[in-house]
Amino acid sequence: MSDKVLVTGAAGFIGFHLTKRLLREGFLVTGLDNLNDYYDVNLKESRLKILFDETNFSFSKTDLQNRIAVDEIFNKRKFDFVVNLAAQAGVRYSITNPYAYLESNLTGFLNILEACRNNPVKHLIYASSSSVYGANRNMPFSVHDNVDHPLALYAVTKKSNELMSHAYSNLYQIPTTGLRFFTVYGPYGRPDMALFLFTKAILEGKPIDVFNHGKMKRDFTYVDDIVEGIVRLIPKPSKANPAWSGMNPDPATSFAPYKIYNIGNNSPVELMYFIEVLENKLGKKAIKNLLPLQEGDVPETYADVDDLMNDVDFKPSTTIEYGIEQFVNWYKEYYKIK
Repeated sequence: MSDKVLVTGAAGFIGFHLTKRLLREGFLVTGLDNLNDYYDVNLKESRLKILFDETNFSFSKTDLQNRIAVDEIFNKRKFDFVVNLAAQAGVRYSITNPYAYLESNLTGFLNILEACRNNPVKHLIYASSSSVYGANRNMPFSVHDNVDHPLALYAVTKKSNELMSHAYSNLYQIPTTGLRFFTVYGPYGRPDMALFLFTKAILEGKPIDVFNHGKMKRDFTYVDDIVEGIVRLIPKPSKANPAWSGMNPDPATSFAPYKIYNIGNNSPVELMYFIEVLENKLGKKAIKNLLPLQEGDVPETYADVDDLMNDVDFKPSTTIEYGIEQFVNWYKEYYKIK
C-alpha cells in the first residue's frame, strides 16, 4: 500500500511542485485548495490541470476555515502524512488586509491540527517563513535563536503556527515539523513575488520598484530545493529531544515531538545583482524606480541550514543564474512570448 499524503495549497506554487514530486515518488496524494483570487486563478487552474493528468491524485476544492469539510476529508481518507502549505501569503498584503491572515493562517491551521488529533497521522509538516526572524540581526538566521520581534502580521501568524504546533505535539504527541522557507522562486511562481513582477514589467517596458535602493539581500531559494527538503523530511517524523532543558530552552526542538528547520540557499544575493541576472536572461534592461525600504520588510535574510544537513543530508544549492533562467524559460512559454 502506498502512503497517503494530504497537501493543502496544492494549487499554489510550492504545493503544485511538491505534489508533482510526491506523485512521481509513488505516494497517493490528495490536494486541497480553495482557489482564492489573491492572485490569478487561471495560473492555479493551470497547475491543477497538470496534476489532474497524473494518476493517484485527487482534489478537493475546500477552504481550511471550513472545519466540517476538513474533518470529513480526514475521516474519509485517513492520511499517513500531512503537508500544510495553504496560507494567506505576502508580507505587504498583511498590512492592508490583516483579517485575511488571522482567518486563513490561524483558524485554518487550527482546523488542520484538530483533524490530525482526531485522525492520527505519522507526521505533520507545515510551512513557516523566514519572516519570523523579524528584527533579528544575528546572521545567518538560526532556528536556535529567539524570534519574538516580528515586523508584520504575516510573520506573527507564521510564528503562531509554530507555537500552536508545539502545543499539539505536547498535548497529543503529534509529530510536527515547521519549515521556514526563504524567498522561494521558480517556474509557475506567484505573480506577487519580485521575480514575476520584474519579468512582466521589464518585458512590457515598464519601470520596476526597487526597494531599499537595491541594497536588500535575500536568500533566494529555488523551488526544487524546497521540495527536495520536504520530501526528505516527510518520512522522518520529529522526535523529542532528550537533552532539551527548560532552564536553557532551545526554540528549534522540544521535550515533545516538535522540530523547526530553515530551508534556504545559505547564500544571500543582493537585489541589484538579482535584477542584473534577470536582465541578462531576458536580454533587456530594466527601468528602475529606486525606493526606500518598505514597511514590514527586512533588509537581509540568510539561512543557517546546518540542522537540515545534519538530519537529512541536504543543503539547497541551486544557483540564482540557473534558477532565474528556468523561470524566464517557463514565463515565455506560458505567456507565449517570443
